[in-house]
Order: sequence, then structure tokens, then C-alpha cells
Amino acid sequence: MTGTIDRTSILERASQLDGKDLPPADKLVEALLETEREGKKNKEMISFDRLLGTWRLQFITGTKKARGRAGIVLGAGRYVPRWLKIQIAYTRRETGENAGETGTIRNQVEFGSLKLTVSGPAKFLPRPKLLAFDFTRMTVTVFGLTLYSGFIRGGEESERQFDRAGIQKQAFFAYFYTGDRAIAARGRGGGLALWARE
Repeated sequence: MTGTIDRTSILERASQLDGKDLPPADKLVEALLETEREGKKNKEMISFDRLLGTWRLQFITGTKKARGRAGIVLGAGRYVPRWLKIQIAYTRRETGENAGETGTIRNQVEFGSLKLTVSGPAKFLPRPKLLAFDFTRMTVTVFGLTLYSGFIRGGEESERQFDRAGIQKQAFFAYFYTGDRAIAARGRGGGLALWARE
């Protein structure tokens, strides 16, 4: 088992935006899993403030359904190539019900001149460290020209109902690491992700 300082060092090294001196994928997956296990034991609460800002996706693990047994098995994991820019951004909602714990999520994928952005409401539950969200809007631009911008999949109604909907009906990230330079979470589908602060 890796010590806390070693795990943190591995996560911080993996969050370097220049892509140099990155730890091997298997070591990073091990550090993520150990950090997640420790986080479940440590009942430290975090606030939504720790997540605010723009983060670049650095590393992901896929999942594969285990044959013959229940559950999900993690894939090997891989670093996101430098030529593919994937960002997630959280901002706070300043007014309305539960304003301090609610906000907006924006996920943007940039590939050459193509930019795809999905966004929508988000709410943070400090005790389980869950951030629930729903992508309700999409914008597509090519060479700076907007091809589409509007609601998707009944997004207008989903936004109205979001604060009242239960977590079991929403996508979420279960955060287990919230450092100054990096954040890490497990998604509802079971995969792990590490983001670096932009």
C-alpha cells in the first residue's frame, strides 16, 4: 500500500498540464483507488468551493462489466492526449433555493476548430461528497461560428425539475480527492477520472 504522501505526489504529478514526468497509468490507478478507499474512511466534509473553477481532464479509466459476477471492473486507464482538450467547469448559483450548494456544470470538448459544450444545473451534497448534475444545454461551434445553441433532451423542463429530483435519477461524480491542483472522482458508471486545475 502506498503512503498518503506518495499517493498525493502521484496524483499531483499526474495533474501537470505540460504532460511531462507523468506516473505510469497502473501506478496512477492504484493511487486513485487507495485515495478513494481512504476517503471512505475519512469522513471529512468538503464544500462546493473546492470544486469551483475550470479543470482539464487528465486521466480516465473505463469500465467493463464483469462476466459471471456482479459489479464493474475498472479498465486499465489512460491519459487524455494533449491534442484533445476536455474541460469541466463549476460555477456557483448566487440566487434561489440552496444557492450555496448549487451551481452550473459546463463540460467542453475541443478538437481542432470544433468545440462542443454541454452545460446544466449542478448540486453538491457535502456529506457523501457527491456532485449531481444534468446536461440540459448544448453549443456547437466550428471556427468560432455557432452551429447550434439551445436545450437538449427536454432540457428546459429538466432544469425546472432539477433541484427537486432525487440523486437516484441524476448523473453524479463522487469526489474523493480535492487538492489545490487536482480533483478526482468516480462517476455513476463506475469509472475514475482525474482533472487538473486550468
